[in-house]
Amino acid sequence: MKTIKYSIAIIAFASMVACTSKQEKTVTEGEQEKGMELTVSQFKSAGIEFGKIEMKNLNSTIQVSGVLDVPPQNLLSVSALMGGFVKSTDLLQGMKVRKGQLLAVIQNPDFIQVQQDYLDNKSKLKYAEQEYKRQEELSKDNIASQKIFQQVSAEYNSLKAINSGLLEKLSILGIDPHVVENGTIKSTINIFSSVNGYVTVVNVNIGKYVNPQDVICEIVDTEHLHAELTVFEKDVTKLKVGQKVRFLLVNEGNKERTATIYLINHKISDDRTVRVHAHLDKEDPALLPNMYLKAFIEITDNDVAALPEDAVINSEGKSFIFSLIIKDKEGYHFKMIEVQKGVTQNNFTQIILPEGFDIAKESVVIKGAYSILSKLNNSEE
Repeated sequence: MKTIKYSIAIIAFASMVACTSKQEKTVTEGEQEKGMELTVSQFKSAGIEFGKIEMKNLNSTIQVSGVLDVPPQNLLSVSALMGGFVKSTDLLQGMKVRKGQLLAVIQNPDFIQVQQDYLDNKSKLKYAEQEYKRQEELSKDNIASQKIFQQVSAEYNSLKAINSGLLEKLSILGIDPHVVENGTIKSTINIFSSVNGYVTVVNVNIGKYVNPQDVICEIVDTEHLHAELTVFEKDVTKLKVGQKVRFLLVNEGNKERTATIYLINHKISDDRTVRVHAHLDKEDPALLPNMYLKAFIEITDNDVAALPEDAVINSEGKSFIFSLIIKDKEGYHFKMIEVQKGVTQNNFTQIILPEGFDIAKESVVIKGAYSILSKLNNSEE
C-alpha cells in the first residue's frame, strides 16, 4: 500500500513538471512570434524589401574589368561626299536621331556643275545613240565604211560610260536625275542619317566649310552594346564561348546585369591581357558606350543558393535569414530561419538552407534584415 502511494506521488510530480515546461515553452514561442512582428509604419521606416533566394555561381568565377562598347558597324561618322558650306543644321550632342532623318544641308556651286554636265551629256548621248543605230544599219548594207561605224560606236560607248558615272555621282549626292531632267537644278544637297542612334560628336556650324574628309558628326547606335572585357593571360585557358558573365557598372552600385561570351581574341596584347567580347543578355537604352564595369566570368556551372550579403544576419554566433509568414492589417509577420553560410562574392553570400525549405514559394527579406533583428532584441528586453 505504501508503494502504491509513493508511485502516485511520483506520477503527480512528473505531471506538474511537464505542465510547467509546456507552459514555459509556450511563453517562449509566443514572445518570439511577437518579437518578429512589424507594423506597417515600422515596415516602411525600416526600408525592408522582399525577394527570392537566387541560384548563383559564386565559387568558380574570374573577376575582370572592362567597358561597354559598340561594334564598328554601329558607330557612324557622317561626312559630305563633296565639299561645301553648311547652310543649315539642327545637330546637338546627345540628340536622338532616326534612320533617314535630315542632319545638315550643304551648299556648293559645284553641285550645279554636276547637274549641268549630266544634262549636257544626256543630250549628246541621245544624238550619239541615234547616229550609232543609223550607221549600224548602213554598215549591214555595206553602204557606210566600217571605219565610220567604229568611230560612231566608240563615241557612243564613251558617252554611255560618262552618263553612268554622272548618274552614280548624282545618286551619291542624293540628287534625283529625273528632277534634274525636268529642269530643276539646285545648289544644295541633304545629308541624312543612315542609322537610328544618338549624336555623340558635332563638328560643324552654319556657314562652316566642310571638305569630303571632314567628319560632320558621329552617331552611335546603342541597341547593340557589348561588354569588352580585359582578361589576364593566366586566365585565358579557362575561357570559352558561351560562358555567362555577371557585371556591375561602377555608377550603379549593386545592380547586376548579365552577358554571354561571344568572341575571344587570339592575340595577347603588350600588357599580357586578352580582349573578350560578350553580348548583353538584355538590351538597355539607358546604357552608354565607354561605361566602366566590373565583371565575373562563370567558368563552371556550379550554382548555389545565395542572397545579398546584408540579408544574412549574425546573432550569438549563428546565421539567420527572415522569411515572411503573412501580411495582414496589423502588419508583417516574420519567422527567423537558421542557415549555414558559405562563400561570399560580389556582395552575395551562399547559404545552406534547412531541409524542406521551398525556395520557389518563400519570400525572404533581402534588405532591412538587421532592422527586424533590432526590433526582436528590443522586444525581448
